[in-house]
Amino acid sequence: MTPAARERARVRTPVLFISAVAWILLVLQPGGLVISAHHHSLAMPGIKMTSSAHLLTALNSPASLMTGWALMLAAMMAPLLTAPVRHLRDRSFTRRRARAIALFAAGYATIWMLAGFVLLSVALALQQIAPASSLPLMLAAAIALVWQFSPFKQRCLNRCHAHPELAAFGLAADLDAFRFGLTHGLWCVGSCWALMLLPPLAARGHLLVMAAVTLWLFSERLDQPKPPTWRYRGPNTAARVVIAQTRLRLQRS
Repeated sequence: MTPAARERARVRTPVLFISAVAWILLVLQPGGLVISAHHHSLAMPGIKMTSSAHLLTALNSPASLMTGWALMLAAMMAPLLTAPVRHLRDRSFTRRRARAIALFAAGYATIWMLAGFVLLSVALALQQIAPASSLPLMLAAAIALVWQFSPFKQRCLNRCHAHPELAAFGLAADLDAFRFGLTHGLWCVGSCWALMLLPPLAARGHLLVMAAVTLWLFSERLDQPKPPTWRYRGPNTAARVVIAQTRLRLQRS
């Protein structure tokens, strides 16, 4: 293994381990991640939960709901952080790497937890349109499709590839790491928010929807930045890699 490959593995392995642990906890969580009926989560006046509101936890408190959201984020978003974490490692002294990564993660998680409150509120509102039906999920899918084609999505994706200069010493280094987490989280939310509405609204197979969304988000991050225009955008690079690897294996067999 080359030194560069070893450095990539030192980032990739713990990131994927965190994601795997979160996925295991989600699979083992009892109750199918269903919120019980008549539960008024997130203190939303005038919105009553129904038994078909499949969100992120089987418990009935806002704190538990947000804990479930955090677990979902760890499962779905951790694989997307390999590049920014490697950027932090490459530009931090050895003795400061753990602190820089922790500050980055704190900033990133702060943005996503705030976004989670909003997105779960939107999911609850959509669920009330037609309880116990697939209409809310279809509406969320239509929103995600429009956002996927929009130039604003591409602009956010482009900014997700931006890795800023970081100070090396003292408080400035700590602030830069935390600020990097905030800004990366902000653009990540801008890119992913519409697709992240789908798993909470999936009445059946929500873990499969989570897995599909995770693969899509991870794959589209492999594409290089492009001009923001109205057009189809998908995991083109990942598709080409899979096709090339498949052809290579077929030729060898």
